[in-house]
Amino acid sequence: MSDRFAGLRYLMPKWSAKLGVGLVIVVVIVLFGLVGPFFTVDPRDSSYKGLLPPSADHWLGTTKLGYDVFAQLATGTRESLYVGLVGGLVAMFLAIVFGILAGYFGGWTDDILMLATNIMLVIPGLPLVMVIAAYVQNTEGLGDFARSSTLVAMILGVTGWAGSAVVLRASARSLRTREYVYASRVAGEKGLRIIFVEILPNLVPLIAAQLIFGVMAAVLGEAGLSYLGLGPTNSITLGTMLNDAQTGQAVGSHAWWWFIPPGVMIALLGTGLSLVNFAIDEIVNPKLRLAPKAARQQRKAMKAGKGVAGGGAFA
Repeated sequence: MSDRFAGLRYLMPKWSAKLGVGLVIVVVIVLFGLVGPFFTVDPRDSSYKGLLPPSADHWLGTTKLGYDVFAQLATGTRESLYVGLVGGLVAMFLAIVFGILAGYFGGWTDDILMLATNIMLVIPGLPLVMVIAAYVQNTEGLGDFARSSTLVAMILGVTGWAGSAVVLRASARSLRTREYVYASRVAGEKGLRIIFVEILPNLVPLIAAQLIFGVMAAVLGEAGLSYLGLGPTNSITLGTMLNDAQTGQAVGSHAWWWFIPPGVMIALLGTGLSLVNFAIDEIVNPKLRLAPKAARQQRKAMKAGKGVAGGGAFA
């Protein structure tokens, strides 16, 4: 039974303080976004007095138009998480298609796919997202979908996959030379089956790390677009909250409770996902996994009075 799950345990990140802290932060934010909206007032209810400071009735005060900030924060967190997840999945799918296919097949397939990838890498990300978002959102026939969170997430995903594709391509090129992959080709296995059975399982930690990076990029990208007025208009997100605070002159009105909570929530989400990503990186990069162990051995040797030589060897 233990041997059966040995490979799975190897793919799981080793428990560490940063992994624990990151998971706690992410889980708390996700639970707040999923459960919070059910226990708050209507985030679009403007019947309250404007710019009320935090109190027992309104935990985070109200906006200039009388919206409850805590209710908007709960709803905005849920919508931002949705944008991040959809954007990250779209970017990850495209990165797998362009990166792994190019790395495994090589030849003209590699040339064509990497040409498209390099073009996406050369084009500045934020201006490209702004142009696409502005064009699509003004396209007739899309209706409410034109300014929806789903469309913004898809735009962010379509424009944010190139970096991950380069990383996956390099790993796929390395794996295709392994003996078990060569044996599968000799046995007559199809290329796509080899990719799904032999290549992808060995890239699970790397794919997970790139997915988390894509989620972070999508959340930050949506916040940037919304702050510039190009985000979803029929949804409340953390980015639209910041945009409303900016247009409503929250800073000039000293309404700190209006703009600080969404900014802190974005920062905490990015911090939590980064800590989890660092833990996953220790699987992908053996040097990161072995570095803490080597550091502990050096500290123990120094406490024992052995000392450490100049080259890092024990004296």
